[in-house]
Amino acid sequence: MLTGTPYIPETITVHLGSPDSNAANVTVDFSDYVKNVASSEIFPTWPENSLRANIYVITTFALNRIYTEWYRSRGYDFDITSSTQYDQKFINGREIFENISQLVDELFNDYVRRQGTIEPLFTAFCNGTTVTCDGLSQWGTVPLANEGMTPYEILQYYYGDDIDIVRNAPVRTSVQSFPGINLEVGTASNDTKSMQIFLNRISRNYPAIPKIPSADGVFGEATRAAVEEFQRIFGLNPTGVIDAATWYKILYIYTSVKKLAELNSEGLRLEDLSRRFVEEIKIGMQSPEVSIIQYYLAVIGAYYEAVVPVQITGYFGEETERSVKSFQRVFGLPQTGVVDRATWNDMYRAYQGIVESVPFDDAAGVALYPGVVLKEGVTSEYVRIIQEYLTFINKTYPNIPAVNNTGYFGPLTRQAVTAFQKQFGIPVNGIVGATTWDTIAGVYSDLRFGFDKRPYQNPGYTIS
Repeated sequence: MLTGTPYIPETITVHLGSPDSNAANVTVDFSDYVKNVASSEIFPTWPENSLRANIYVITTFALNRIYTEWYRSRGYDFDITSSTQYDQKFINGREIFENISQLVDELFNDYVRRQGTIEPLFTAFCNGTTVTCDGLSQWGTVPLANEGMTPYEILQYYYGDDIDIVRNAPVRTSVQSFPGINLEVGTASNDTKSMQIFLNRISRNYPAIPKIPSADGVFGEATRAAVEEFQRIFGLNPTGVIDAATWYKILYIYTSVKKLAELNSEGLRLEDLSRRFVEEIKIGMQSPEVSIIQYYLAVIGAYYEAVVPVQITGYFGEETERSVKSFQRVFGLPQTGVVDRATWNDMYRAYQGIVESVPFDDAAGVALYPGVVLKEGVTSEYVRIIQEYLTFINKTYPNIPAVNNTGYFGPLTRQAVTAFQKQFGIPVNGIVGATTWDTIAGVYSDLRFGFDKRPYQNPGYTIS
């Protein structure tokens, strides 16, 4: 969850022992977990403001464990333990005190954070009698409440004046942060941008990891080099590709160097989570991202009989919504008509499957977009193809420079791409994404074959 804004999970998985013990896991509703811990850690006879302060702390501690994926990033299959040596006291099946239950129902989706930061604060605490610590003293909250302090003032007393209470955070189904697809050269996404930011911060502690000059969400050669060196340092196979193992190791090291799971956390700020790409794309929107989605749906709809194909207009109207819903139905997703992270990732996987299985016949038509962004510094067969198309287009549009078909995307190729984008009214960035590829392919097809024939038009067979 570290790559997004915090939310309250519907459930939490608790390991009934210390992390490495051979104990069972139980998954319970998050609010039930907080009720259990509060009934196990504190006394229902304490003043209400003391109880409220402790419930804020118990909730926030658990959210920090979930948000930082403290255990899951280390390969465990649970979110938190029941051991007070590591976490909070949870007694499976115990009786819940009624007044504590009522307070938790009111407060379980509120949590504490430092002002100006994003993550739930690591609200360290102890009982204050047999054990003392730098955080909150559970017994110590009682006299403070009796003195008339509010729950917020009690929290300030222990954690400082620079704290906020986030109220009514949304409740969502908890999902692990790894997107389910490997990030590699050409991948363009918010997940890629998060990894670039994380790697750049890690490199301050591990200077052998080269800095990524631009954390723009596009996985280029500089990102590959940083990933490869990270993998080398931390004993992973140095492929330069962010798979699940590398993803969680990056999260683990990032959490460690930022001290996100410690009381003196460096803090995760809004700019650390800034998004280049829109997270949810839905009806009424008009943007380059919509064009990319429509391109993918057009191709998928040509090969999957049950997916409704769509025109590429850049506007998300009812036709696109119907197409998205049909895709979600085929791939077992909630049929919302909204392209969220899960829908986007499944759409990308489906599209990549088509790209890998459909042979390219240069004599018969034009190639499908490879599914990866082409930018300066990339070397690939797809760069050679786009160079060939641009050189052919140059015969009719001499203001678009011809380039040698070397397969290397250098400054001259960028210049040709930029000139093409200006000529045909595409956002000018010198990068070949789905929209630019599709437009280049269409112009090339029209000039070479006398008609605009795209790979998603009448492919010849469908997948039922």
